[in-house]
Order: sequence, then structure tokens, then C-alpha cells
Amino acid sequence: MDAQGVQIPVEACVWGPYEGGLLLWLLMSRSRLATEVARIGRYEVAEDAIPPLIPICAATLPVTTEPAPLAEVDPQLPQPVVAALAAAWLLMQQPQLVHRTRERADKPTARAYARDGLPAPEVSIVDLRRQYTPQDQDADEGGDSPRRYRHRWVVSGHWRRKTWVPAHMKGPDGAPLLATEKVNVWRR
Repeated sequence: MDAQGVQIPVEACVWGPYEGGLLLWLLMSRSRLATEVARIGRYEVAEDAIPPLIPICAATLPVTTEPAPLAEVDPQLPQPVVAALAAAWLLMQQPQLVHRTRERADKPTARAYARDGLPAPEVSIVDLRRQYTPQDQDADEGGDSPRRYRHRWVVSGHWRRKTWVPAHMKGPDGAPLLATEKVNVWRR
């Protein structure tokens, strides 16, 4: 993002409820800060005194039931970051692409909240497209065992005898999808 003529990388986003809206923090890593400062050569960063992620910008976004155009969002926020965040939020709502879990706070955090008279926070963790781990068969099985696929792929529609078989996915559920490019050209 551009901050008064200086380009600052946005490496993470954090958001949560805040005064009827949504508070969005844009962050960069301390290692990136140390690298950039070392590149300039005029200053030195005490990395052990800086948290792993450093807030570089904060904004409150409206929470509405209808989609809001990006042009109406805070103009100080970099539009590519807001667009990427909106895309991530859409992906998080796709039940076929995500696995959602809730985690309770660790004990020190829960105790700190309890001292302040607040309930222990919970965090939603959204894993996009869970990693596939194939179930290996025993090594002593003979060579007659059926094939084991570790990927999924798209099978194009085709004719089998006199029956049309529509395009479909092949391979084990949850396995990574093989990405291939196919170009169809009609020429005269």
C-alpha cells in the first residue's frame, strides 16, 4: 500500500467486530521490516522488541446485508487488499471448499479475559480445501491390487456406446485437483 509515497507491503489481514462495524487491520511482518530497513542502511531494527506482525493501517468497514461496492469502502485502504479480502470471505462461505472449526483461547489468554470479567474468546478457523492424505495399503499386498489415485481430475463428456456420459470428476474425494489447460478450437 502507498503511505505518503512509501510502498508498504501488506502481508496479513485481521478483522473483527467493532462498534457496529468491522475493524480491519493490515499488517506486515517484522522480518520484512528488518529486511527493508537493512536495505536502506540508515537504521537498525531491534527484532526481539517488535511483535511478529506489525499493524500498518486500520479502518472500520460498514456491515450491511447488501453487498457494498469497493468504491464506497474507505479510500485509504488499498483496493487490491480489500478485493482479495472480499474474495477470501466469499471462499470461506463455500461449504465444498472449506472446513470450519472453533478453537478456544489458550489458558493464559482465558485467565486474562476472566480477570477483566469477560468470557474467554473463541476463534473460527477456516481451512480452505483440506489437504488430502491418501490411505496407503499394506506393502505386502500383491501386484493385483486396484490402482490408488492421489489426485482428482476432470473427465470430459464423451460417448460410450450409444449413451452420452457428461463431464464429471474422477479420483478420490478430498484429493487435490490436477489443473490442466485445455483449449478447444473450431476451424473451418
